[in-house]
Amino acid sequence: MISMRYHIVSITAVFLALAVGVVLGSTAISSRLLSGLTDDNSALGKQVADLQTARNGLNAKLADADRFATTVGPMAVKGLLAERTVVLVTTSDAKPNDRDALAELLRAAGASVTGELQLTESFVDPRKADQLRDLVARLQPAGTQLPAGSDPGTRAGGLLGALLLLNKENNQPQATPDEMAAALAGLTSAGFVKTGQGLRPAQLAVVLTGGSLDGDSAGDRAATVARFATQLDRAGAGTVLAGGEGSANGTGPVGVVRADTAATSVVSTVDDVGTAAGRVVTVLALREQLEGKSGRYGVAGNAEAPAPGAVG
Repeated sequence: MISMRYHIVSITAVFLALAVGVVLGSTAISSRLLSGLTDDNSALGKQVADLQTARNGLNAKLADADRFATTVGPMAVKGLLAERTVVLVTTSDAKPNDRDALAELLRAAGASVTGELQLTESFVDPRKADQLRDLVARLQPAGTQLPAGSDPGTRAGGLLGALLLLNKENNQPQATPDEMAAALAGLTSAGFVKTGQGLRPAQLAVVLTGGSLDGDSAGDRAATVARFATQLDRAGAGTVLAGGEGSANGTGPVGVVRADTAATSVVSTVDDVGTAAGRVVTVLALREQLEGKSGRYGVAGNAEAPAPGAVG
């Protein structure tokens, strides 16, 4: 007769055999698995190293190209804007180095830079849109009219266009010095703009901005800058909206303009002003504006060509 002890010993033996089998099997599998993972890791490490080498090589080539463009840029644009005046309008995220390099290149092209006006964070803040619209209406110079658009960018572009740009028909100021001083003082006191010393009206304008914007209201802020630049163009002889890397994205001012057919028929855009080549293209686009033409230039996918006259 089989005893209870026999049953217990038998069951224990079965479970022990299963445990040993699992351990032995998992050890063999683990060895093969670890060996495979090691091989994969080595292959991936080599791919990463190769990609880093390629990236370093591309960066070196880009640096060489930028140095070359910096060297030949002044010669390439020499005389293109002779006896022309240009005002710089910058956003709060525009890089000072880009501004300074662009101003220097404009002078190399023969232009006189009449000053700088900076648009602050408050200017593009959707929460202050109503305040900006109301202030613009109160500061509008006599004899000028605000545009029909109700958005703050268009309305502010109408006001600042009359202050910063000369009449393209007769090359005369569109506001008196007192009207200009009063309007700029009002916008400055409200925190919407910052003005540089000696600012005076010009024939042409460059709106210099950074890259794509971040945050929940990024689209609205980019649209304010885009519509401002478009309306500014309509007020004078020409305007170029120039942005840095990422500016041609959906949340970048350049990208917003390029998504609007009516805007692209008026204002020119450049999406790589952070490079020496992009700044040369900005000057070329400004010259093209004098001829009544516009275009989308740069390296982004929604650019039509690298530069005016080049095949995209």
